[in-house]
Amino acid sequence: MQILDALLDSLNYDAPVRDIRMGPFQTAVHTRYCALASTPHEAGPHHSYFPIKDAGSLLEMTPRQLAGMARSENLFEASFGMAAINSLMEVDESVCRPVNAADILAEKGKGGKIAIIGHFPFVPQLRQVAKELWVIEKNPSGDDFNEAEGAKFIPHADVLGITGTAFTNHTIENLLEMCSPGAYVLILGDTTPLSPVLFDYGVDAVCGTRVAEPEILLKCVSQGATFRQLKGIKLLTLFKDRV
Repeated sequence: MQILDALLDSLNYDAPVRDIRMGPFQTAVHTRYCALASTPHEAGPHHSYFPIKDAGSLLEMTPRQLAGMARSENLFEASFGMAAINSLMEVDESVCRPVNAADILAEKGKGGKIAIIGHFPFVPQLRQVAKELWVIEKNPSGDDFNEAEGAKFIPHADVLGITGTAFTNHTIENLLEMCSPGAYVLILGDTTPLSPVLFDYGVDAVCGTRVAEPEILLKCVSQGATFRQLKGIKLLTLFKDRV
């Protein structure tokens, strides 16, 4: 968990724990800032969901303890941890751009080979511009590939898009290790930390979220909002070549 440890070491833990929510699709933690992570739906072969240790008493934890839950093999606990990490993170928005991850992948992957970890709504858009597109999913459907099959394609991808939930299920380092040295690597989704720390590990861009209106966002999370139904957030991208 070298990358996760580097993220945890980069944080300032001097902040209050204000609120914690988990809905069916989103998890939110409010410390210095309010931030998100995706609520997991499918356990990996070595992960479990229950029980959530200290459920009902999480607000009594310190920010460091909450963020440390990102190391948990329980995916729900790890989701709390990733949301806590994102809530403690200082993001220099002046060097970020409001660019959509789909547009970056389409631009960088035009005429080339694109691999996507996670089936995102923009997959049809990428199929129109890529020479080859491989979508790798834990629960594949249609033209998707499963994780074992995906391992054959990732080393050959010119562009790789990785869902931020790879931090939650602790597959991020293995995925990055499979990349071709010349591949353009982008991490996307609400779990994604907007941290330049990731650029030390072969990542070229991170597409994440910042919560602009915590009260509205927390209400949405508690009422079962999907990512597309969330209000009070903004999408930002941090590029390696702009830091």
